[in-house]
Amino acid sequence: MSATTLPPARPRPADLVIAIALALLLGLQPVSTDLYLPALPGIKAELGASMRATQQTMAALLLAFGFGQLVWGPVADRVGRRPVLLGTLAAYLFASLAAAGVDDIHALVTVRAIQGAAMAGAVVVARAMVRDLYPPHEGMRIMSLGLSGLGLIAITSPLLGGWVTAQFGWRANFVAIGAIVLAALLFVALRLPETIRARNPRALQPGPLLAAWSAILRHPTFLSWAGLTAATYAGLFVFLAGSSFVYMQVLGLSAAQYGLALCSSSVSYLIGTFWCRRWLVAHGPRGTVARAAGLTLAGGLTMAALALAGVQSVWAILVPQLAYAFGHGSHQSCGQAGVVGPFPQQAGAASALSGFLLAAVAFGVGQWLGGALDGTTRP
Repeated sequence: MSATTLPPARPRPADLVIAIALALLLGLQPVSTDLYLPALPGIKAELGASMRATQQTMAALLLAFGFGQLVWGPVADRVGRRPVLLGTLAAYLFASLAAAGVDDIHALVTVRAIQGAAMAGAVVVARAMVRDLYPPHEGMRIMSLGLSGLGLIAITSPLLGGWVTAQFGWRANFVAIGAIVLAALLFVALRLPETIRARNPRALQPGPLLAAWSAILRHPTFLSWAGLTAATYAGLFVFLAGSSFVYMQVLGLSAAQYGLALCSSSVSYLIGTFWCRRWLVAHGPRGTVARAAGLTLAGGLTMAALALAGVQSVWAILVPQLAYAFGHGSHQSCGQAGVVGPFPQQAGAASALSGFLLAAVAFGVGQWLGGALDGTTRP
C-alpha cells in the first residue's frame, strides 16, 4: 500500500480517552518545568553551581526537546504512534530517577537533556494523534479539551513542587516527576490504541523527508500557527525560567508561596482553555486567537512597564501574568492543532517541525535570560 492511500478508518477511540492521553502526554511539559522550578535555588546552592549553569538545566531540556522532535516525528510516521510513546516514556522515567541521584551540575544537565529528548517523542506523537483521528476544526476542540486537563496538571505541578522541595529537598522532585511519567506510561500501555491509519514506509528516507519538510515550511497555514505557538511559548518561558529566582530571591517568597503564585497562572491558563472552546464556536480559530492576542500583548506590556518603572512587588508580576496565561490557553489549543491540519499523511513531520521551532525560540530566550537576571524584576 502506498503512503498516500489510506485504508478504511479504524473505530475512533472515545474522545475522553484521547483527551486524557493528550493531557498526560502534553502535561509532561509543565511537569518538567513547573514542578521542577521550585527546586532551582536549592540545586544551585547544594551543587555549588553558577546562575548560568543552573539555567543550563532548563536550556538542555529545551534543546534536546527541540531536536528530538525532528527525529521522533518521522519515526512515528514510519513505525506508528504507540512504539514511540512506550519507548520514550520509559526512557523519561529512567532519566527522572537518575536525576535524583546526581552529584554535580554537569551530570544534571546531561540527564535533563535525556529527559528533553524523551519528552519530545511523547509531545510530537500527541499532536500527531489529533490529526490521525480528527479533521482540523474538530481537532482544535479536542486539543482544547486535552489542554484543559493539562491546565489541571499545570495547577498542581508548582504546588506539588513547592511542597516536595520544602519537605524533602530538590531530589525528591525528580521522584515525583517519575511517578507522574509512570502513570502516563501505564495509561498509554493499557488504554491508548494505535491511531495512525497508514504507516509511511518512506518517512525516514532522507530525500522524501527533506522534501516533506520543505513543503511544510513553505505552507502559509503551518507558518501562521507555528509562529503563534513559538512566540507565545517563548513569552511564557521567560516567566517559567526566571520566576523562581524573581519570586523567591528578589521578592522574598518561600518555596510554598512561590508554588501558589505559579499555580494562579495555571488557573488562568485553565480558564483560558475553557473560554477558547466558547470563542471557537462563536468566532472561529482566527477570531479566537485575535481576541487572545490582545490579552497576551496587554499582559506582557504591562509587566514590562511596571518593571521599568521600578515597581518591585509580587502583584506587578502576578497580575499581568494572569492576563498572558489566559490568552495562552487559546493560542496553544488552536496552534497545536492548526500546525498539523493541512498534513494528514505527514502529521508527525509537521508536528516535529512546529515543536522544533517552538523549542529553538524558547532556547534562545533562555540563553539570554541566564545572563540577564540581575536581582530585579526587569529581565
